[in-house]
Amino acid sequence: MTVIRIKRIYEPPETSDGKRLLVDRLWPRGIAREAAHIDAWIKDVAPSDALRRWYSHDLQKWPEFRARYLAELQQNSTVAELHHHLQQTKTLTLLYAAKDAEHNNAVVLCEFLKSHSRSR
Repeated sequence: MTVIRIKRIYEPPETSDGKRLLVDRLWPRGIAREAAHIDAWIKDVAPSDALRRWYSHDLQKWPEFRARYLAELQQNSTVAELHHHLQQTKTLTLLYAAKDAEHNNAVVLCEFLKSHSRSR
């Protein structure tokens, strides 16, 4: 079974990260691609631009953002690519850029992947 972790991309990479996947739609500000040490950038699994703009990290919108993003993930064909990565590694680290470690798309995506990997 694969361990799924989440980590802010600005934190230094560690060997314990396993496979590192950036799951934001936009490239993080202030970080060079070489310095990111990512294995893949899977931007199509991130929330839609409309949902991202609507949420705008307004914590009062978090429950609704979470529900809408989970609904998007149900319809997202790119999720299959993530399941492929899950099968290839013991540890998968989802990287995000948001400052809030508890209220971001990687948190929801991690929850989604964990719940769906159990049902596979």
